Amino acid sequence: MSSISKLRCITVDVTGTLIAYKGELGDYYCMAAKAVGLPCPDYKRMHEGFKAAYTDMAKKYPCFGHAAKIPNVDWWHSCVKDSFIKAGYDYDQETFEKVFKRIYSVFGSAAPYTVFPDSQPFLRWLRERGLIVGIVSNAEYRYKDVILPALGLNQGSEWDFGVFSGIDGVEKPNPRIYEIALEKAGNIAPHEVLHIGDSMRKDYLPAKSVGMHALLLDRFKTPDAENWKMSGAIVLPDLVATQAWLSGEEEDIKKKPINVA
Repeated sequence: MSSISKLRCITVDVTGTLIAYKGELGDYYCMAAKAVGLPCPDYKRMHEGFKAAYTDMAKKYPCFGHAAKIPNVDWWHSCVKDSFIKAGYDYDQETFEKVFKRIYSVFGSAAPYTVFPDSQPFLRWLRERGLIVGIVSNAEYRYKDVILPALGLNQGSEWDFGVFSGIDGVEKPNPRIYEIALEKAGNIAPHEVLHIGDSMRKDYLPAKSVGMHALLLDRFKTPDAENWKMSGAIVLPDLVATQAWLSGEEEDIKKKPINVA
């Protein structure tokens, strides 16, 4: 383990850590259907249909079709169509194309997302201190090129590099995604890197398995947080607390060594 003063890089998860979804998936699917004159789909059926369709597509063509070289729009076209079918809505091709274009466009914009108010200040604070900041996300290329910039989280001002499953072809909890992050950071030693996320399975455990430090955010007061703490994980409520924790560690180092858990 290394004292916090020796950290050179911090990697951060995206959804649930830096940003969150606004509303429910059914809201956006309903709006797309109504926009072309269709009744609003049943929210619960739509949600369950999407979960099943997404799981199927992720198993057949993981990382948004990266290995199979399936274009992103085609991967989502199949997923969304299957979502509606599984929910009991088998639209004719012309109608579906209209609905899909709206859904694909909306989820490729900032509209369905909100950025936590502490995200941008925290990332800038890290970079001002000379730390390399990386994004590690199970997301497609539009997060990097469109969504994060539209939310004010830009490469070059808030983060330095990103590892996105749809671009790099690997996804959490595969530890390889963290190894790629270390490589992109400049082949930094794992013990010089701290990963921040909101999932024990996808963030904390795989990051630790490659030798990185890790901590978890509990923004939504999940019941799992108590188990996380009992397992020895550092759990903080938000990035404001994380910044204070990092700052406090640094101030105390001058008095006595403190290790990062």
